[in-house]
Amino acid sequence: MNIAIISLGCPKNQVDADVFTHALLKAGHTTVADPAQADAIIVNTCGFIQSAKEEAIENILLAAGYKQQNPDLKVIVTGCLAERYKQQIAAEMPEVDAVVGIGSNAALPEILQRVCAAGAGRVESYGPKAAMPLGGPRVISTPQHYAYLKVAEGCSNRCRYCAIPLIRGPLRSRPLEECVAEARGLAGEGVRELIVVAQDPTAYGEDWGQPGAICALLDALNAVEGIRWIRILYAYPERITNDFIAAMQRNEKVVPYLDLPIQHCDDRVLAAMGRRGSRADIEDAIRRLRAAIPDLTLRTTLIAGFPGETEAEYAELCDFVRTVRFDRLFAGGKHPRRRDGRPAGRGDQTETRRPYHGAAGRYQRRRHGRQGRPHARMYLRRRRRRDRHVPAAHSRRLPRDRRQCADPGRYAACPRRILPRHHHRFRHLRPVRLCGRGGVK
Repeated sequence: MNIAIISLGCPKNQVDADVFTHALLKAGHTTVADPAQADAIIVNTCGFIQSAKEEAIENILLAAGYKQQNPDLKVIVTGCLAERYKQQIAAEMPEVDAVVGIGSNAALPEILQRVCAAGAGRVESYGPKAAMPLGGPRVISTPQHYAYLKVAEGCSNRCRYCAIPLIRGPLRSRPLEECVAEARGLAGEGVRELIVVAQDPTAYGEDWGQPGAICALLDALNAVEGIRWIRILYAYPERITNDFIAAMQRNEKVVPYLDLPIQHCDDRVLAAMGRRGSRADIEDAIRRLRAAIPDLTLRTTLIAGFPGETEAEYAELCDFVRTVRFDRLFAGGKHPRRRDGRPAGRGDQTETRRPYHGAAGRYQRRRHGRQGRPHARMYLRRRRRRDRHVPAAHSRRLPRDRRQCADPGRYAACPRRILPRHHHRFRHLRPVRLCGRGGVK
């Protein structure tokens, strides 16, 4: 059977799609890039913020639109939206042939068989969240030189603005041996950069009663032959211990980059958000990181307009950004709508994340005016980046037709178009010198 897979949302959701795509290929099915050629379309959805829900619904309806050409086409919805709004999808979207919660992802080959059986009606399957596989054999839908390594699922932080515990459940860390084994397999496939992902990688191992286990994981990953770089996505300030900083220092493959989503700096707002720690903890974590790793690139995410935030607290946040000068910064706004599954009065995060640099930053400054709200201005740390010698991936274009690729399984699933957003394959590294925006010499 020909299957088109549309995967939306975050890298963790993409890894989930990679795992169930491998299971479908193993069951004898074939993935196709063109939904018009498919016998079934699987939409792996995101349901975290409002724009993600709208994008998921739009893609479900687009997939169902292919039934006009092929009345026998089956549309299967899985992922976060299916887990969070299972009753609503079943009641309001008759075009969908199967709704599959994240706990039933492993059963997708069997569910597909049931859906396609003669006379079968709608199929609904919602297994327990803990039944969702943390890893396993997978295809690689990213460009060949890097891959995501998911080391944990779920989150136990329970921030009041976040629906992840509602959708994905509490923290479940993968055994260290499994993570290392998958890293070795990815290295054997030609992967050179591992991007360690989880809802909170710095919480890795806490569900075993072993806080700080991320340090041992980094030590083990650093020893994997073939891997050149290890990048950690997301680190919470209260878990930036001296041991964690030391692990980043001693493991030469760990790149000096960290995403530190602080969300706010005011102690009262942080408490209202359900965040742990205080402004002093954030400042201390940043100070220790920059003192130990001088070349560190820090990225952060902020929420402006959280329900109850005052103008003075907003001004304090702007002053904090001016003082700290992060290297990369994105901000999100809040709507006063109630968000299901969390305390009343908490807003819903909207897709108002705008970079404070580059063309998008210039657009926002034109839109709001230079005397407008400070979030439209650039308060990023400027650093000299010329005359630096770095290794770079030299790549070649791959044919868009998946059937012409040397390894079709690598290109089985990705956002919207079922092909990776960058259709190239890693070949080798070449040293280059960064000499400015005008070109490379």
